[in-house]
Amino acid sequence: MSISFDSQHHFAILAALYRADEGACLEKLLPDATLPPEARRAAQARAGAWVEEIRRTHKPSATVTDLLARFGLTSQEGLALMCLAEALLRIPDRATADALIKDKLDEAHWDKALSGGSSWSINMTGWALALTGKIIKLDDDKASAGSALKHLVSRAGQPVIREAIKVAMQWMADQFVMGETIDKALQRAESAMRDGVRYSFDMLGEGARTAEDAARYLRDYEQAIDKIGAHQKAHDFPRPSGISVKLSALHPRYEMAQHDRVLGEMVSVLVALCQRAAAFDMPVTIDAEEGDRLQLSLEVGAAVIEQLPADWGGLGFAVQAYDKRAPAVIDFLAALARQNGRRIHVRLVKGAYWDTEIKRGQERGWPDFSVYTRKNNTDLAYNACARRLLGARDVINPVFGGHNAMSVAHICALAGDANGIEFQRLHGMGGELHDLMRRDGLHGCIYAPVGSHDVLLGYLVRRILENGANSSFVHRMLDKDV
Repeated sequence: MSISFDSQHHFAILAALYRADEGACLEKLLPDATLPPEARRAAQARAGAWVEEIRRTHKPSATVTDLLARFGLTSQEGLALMCLAEALLRIPDRATADALIKDKLDEAHWDKALSGGSSWSINMTGWALALTGKIIKLDDDKASAGSALKHLVSRAGQPVIREAIKVAMQWMADQFVMGETIDKALQRAESAMRDGVRYSFDMLGEGARTAEDAARYLRDYEQAIDKIGAHQKAHDFPRPSGISVKLSALHPRYEMAQHDRVLGEMVSVLVALCQRAAAFDMPVTIDAEEGDRLQLSLEVGAAVIEQLPADWGGLGFAVQAYDKRAPAVIDFLAALARQNGRRIHVRLVKGAYWDTEIKRGQERGWPDFSVYTRKNNTDLAYNACARRLLGARDVINPVFGGHNAMSVAHICALAGDANGIEFQRLHGMGGELHDLMRRDGLHGCIYAPVGSHDVLLGYLVRRILENGANSSFVHRMLDKDV
């Protein structure tokens, strides 16, 4: 299938940036990522005020933010929790899972991690994940967490522990996932939607492996669009919610090696989904994928946009700033929108597949990676990409994803006028910050995953790794020593 938009020049630029020298990329981006001194001081003051108010008013509760503040991923306990999650995700037989559970629970210092005062609920969560004294009460009040664990293991065995950890993982899933079905998600979101909060619903799936998988995911998307649209129409909410579509869920061979087949088979499917959404004036965002699929996603999007209703400007794309090609992707999308005489929305995020991209580069023996290797380099690239997006507001509605107060304040300083700008957070993350932002007149949106608990662990582990790292803003925000 040919694409009338002349994309070859843009794709040549993308190819040149793939695995480009990291230092050279950053040197070019630094001017766009830097605010004048006075604007930077104002942004720092605004971000600092938000953080100080969150620390002053925050009440410990059973939330992911509190859990991450208690169990950092660089601690023995945090690493143990992740190993346990990975055990349930990747180990098919119970005996091996039980052995790993015992090994990881024995080596961590839960007494120290659970000391220092916290809400009963968060201690309860710690017990559910680590089986300390809030669930199993020993007769001896002075018994330690370690002795409680040994007592439980000897009395009940690892199957009890395994089931308790499953309960705890389900609790964590409820924090990150809006609902197991789109009906439950809409019910949970209704009060916020009535207040003008917009949602972008994502039907969880890690990619289709067979044609049957792709057909099932397509039905999920179709049903979700119909139900979101009907819900919106019935309640007449101030701002329409939308849906995020993962293209790898709609085709079992979504890869560049199957380029012609994908374009031949997928474009009509995506056009039909967009037309379905357009009937409800509902935005559709093509979600980000691994870097190997980036050009393919852009080609599919370019072919689709030509066939969409002229009066619907709801198509959007997610761009990951950790990819060295991100600035060129924004240029491509702006040119594509101008070529077709329509507006699109672009959601800028920092990136969700960093571990996968680094691993693939190492497996292939590449001297350079396709993504930035340090978090602060990604932050710099994000700020530079934000300026690029804001410079294309004639055809792009910018959406900025993230939970970092300084990033938000930086973007506000760049934009000057925040009209038409939206800030997006993950469901279960950054709620306190976004409440303050809304109070200051900034528009917020929530990325809301929907899916059953048996398919969400891949998504859940990525979110915990992303936000539980010691360098993440979410992890550090409540630490008054920082």
